[in-house]
Amino acid sequence: MSQFIDLSHTVEAGMITYKGLPAPIICDFLSREASRSVYAEGTEFHIGKIELVANTGTYIDSPFHRFADGKDLAELTLTQIAELEGVLIRHDLANGRAIEASAFAGLDLKGKAVLVNTNWAQHWRTDQYFEGHPYLTAAAAEYLVQAQVTLVGIDSYNIDDTADGRRPMHTILLGNNIPIVEHLCQLEQLPSTGFRFSAVPVKIRQFGTFSVRAYARLDGERIEQ
Repeated sequence: MSQFIDLSHTVEAGMITYKGLPAPIICDFLSREASRSVYAEGTEFHIGKIELVANTGTYIDSPFHRFADGKDLAELTLTQIAELEGVLIRHDLANGRAIEASAFAGLDLKGKAVLVNTNWAQHWRTDQYFEGHPYLTAAAAEYLVQAQVTLVGIDSYNIDDTADGRRPMHTILLGNNIPIVEHLCQLEQLPSTGFRFSAVPVKIRQFGTFSVRAYARLDGERIEQ
């Protein structure tokens, strides 16, 4: 039987995902109490309302996030974002914040979701999460494009160094139609291979980023530590 591991953060009212962006507002559009006047006696419903920026919680970036003529969320195919064969890369922060191309050398990455585990998610919802986070270098991005990966994800604040306004990882990967998933969590629970990864957003036109329920499906017979 397959085992599922949830790799996404829970979205909550007041939660800050990215410094400088507003937290989500979650409230009632129609409360249970108010609905009682609409339906038959003993019947009630809740209709919620949420206001949030696209970069909230664990989210996926489509090419449109970076490029005006890039594919938006509605144009991402399920073959790009669902049931992808996964490869996990473990990065030790003792080796520095920057994750170089050498971290991926010699691995079969073609067509796969490449997830980078840095354990940065342990700082989620703390001030430390926003400062000094690990990131991938431009050389790593070029290597992943050449390796023909399908998707790249990380459990960090940003896949780029936020001090670099050029955002090379976003520019190179999204420029080559490779979606990015940021703010993953619980990657330490995954094996190096032997899992399938999914991160499916709402199908929205003219939108480049949105929250996802990211998860991995492990087949016990295929797990390799």
